[in-house]
Amino acid sequence: MPVDRARTVRDSMGLGLAVGLYGVAFGASADAAGLDAWQAMVLSALMFTGASQFAMVGVLGAGGSPAAAVGSALLLGTRNTVYGVRMAPLLAPRGALRRAGAAHWVIDETTAMAVAAPDRETGRLAFWVTGASIYLGWNVMTLVGVLGASGLGGTASAALDSVVPAAFLALLWPRLRRGFAEHTVQRRVAVGGAVVALALTPFVPAGVQVIAAAVAVALAGRPRRQVAA
Repeated sequence: MPVDRARTVRDSMGLGLAVGLYGVAFGASADAAGLDAWQAMVLSALMFTGASQFAMVGVLGAGGSPAAAVGSALLLGTRNTVYGVRMAPLLAPRGALRRAGAAHWVIDETTAMAVAAPDRETGRLAFWVTGASIYLGWNVMTLVGVLGASGLGGTASAALDSVVPAAFLALLWPRLRRGFAEHTVQRRVAVGGAVVALALTPFVPAGVQVIAAAVAVALAGRPRRQVAA
């Protein structure tokens, strides 16, 4: 195997292992929100987008309606549609099964690895290896998390209330650091979304503030037209 391809497989599997292990946090938070093990597993298998999954169980755990939970998950998942438009010409999957699999695995990590690859073939390899390793790890660790959380005592179970906000912070923090592109804009958008959510919390049902914050963030992050000089 050429050096570039070997390095791509190594990096993709390493990222997949790290992100997949994070599925244990989702399993624990799903249990804290009152979901059964099979419900958590179905979400990880069929939804497979961490931010949306955490949003859904977070809203349900806070007493929000299923509609608000689904709305929050859908809004946070819309970015994957944008990724799909970018990835379609690169992957060009043939056959209905490969197209469905590619669409299901278009997430932040697979897109980043594919786009960062030096050429198209290596990008395809990075996408599939990253997607497969994350998908396997995420689903296995979801089961570990939900079963492990079920066996905890009352005090430990109460502590799981902090899992969802901690998980969102872990997802958000790397984007706010200076090494991330446009970190200043990212910070402003993050703070704006937080302000909207906190301001609405005392006045709206659980989950609605998440939807409102997601809409505000989407509007703030929309492309601006360049004004001719």
